[in-house]
Amino acid sequence: MSDFEGLRALVTGGASGIGRATADLLAHRGARVAVLDRDPADVDKPLHAHRADVTDDTSVRAAVERAAEDLGGLDVLVNNAGIGARGTVEDNDDTEWRHVFDVNVLGMVRAARAALPHLRRSSHAAIVNTCSIAATAGLPQRALYSATKGAVYSLTLAMAADHVREGIRVNCVNPGTVDTPWIGRLLAAAPDPAAERAALEARQPTGRLVSAAEVAGAIAYLASPLSGATTGIALAIDGGMQGLRLRPVER
Repeated sequence: MSDFEGLRALVTGGASGIGRATADLLAHRGARVAVLDRDPADVDKPLHAHRADVTDDTSVRAAVERAAEDLGGLDVLVNNAGIGARGTVEDNDDTEWRHVFDVNVLGMVRAARAALPHLRRSSHAAIVNTCSIAATAGLPQRALYSATKGAVYSLTLAMAADHVREGIRVNCVNPGTVDTPWIGRLLAAAPDPAAERAALEARQPTGRLVSAAEVAGAIAYLASPLSGATTGIALAIDGGMQGLRLRPVER
């Protein structure tokens, strides 16, 4: 498939996990792709690597400009950079709340703000934000993370309304629990990693974790010119977690 032939895409948090899977897929489908990451050392050709911290507006603006110069413009922004957080509302102090919001929400604002002048010059402009099932379903021990992803969901809808008449589509993906390095670290820190993994798998009706490649496929769908009539939606890639209510297995 070559639906991205001739298009230019920028992926934040693109050095690993969902971001890297997305960058590789877009490049495979014909796009010229730049990756923005705090540590892009492992990113190699055909991807263009740019170092930036999404909590630093100056850093983001400079990296987006360099990426647009390398690619000859921008058509697609994948706002993927983000971090996790565990605990109830009691378990993280104000500093941590501000930090996670700064990365997960304001980081997307900064990248979009820097990219919009370039996207306005595109004949096919799309922004895809990485949200989460945590935005629409109550998950235990995820108060701070869920609050940021709820903000991303609302931000996506507002951006879609603001920019639809400029020809810029804005959507988000809502993954379930994805088998990424962050989840790997979470499992490694658990008292019983195998039991914790089994519990995470069991809460998704498919009985397994979502793969980064599956999320990348959904992002590519929303970013593609073939989805030109799609804007302002949240696409769940969660193994049925949001919508299905299965009966317990009878033994």
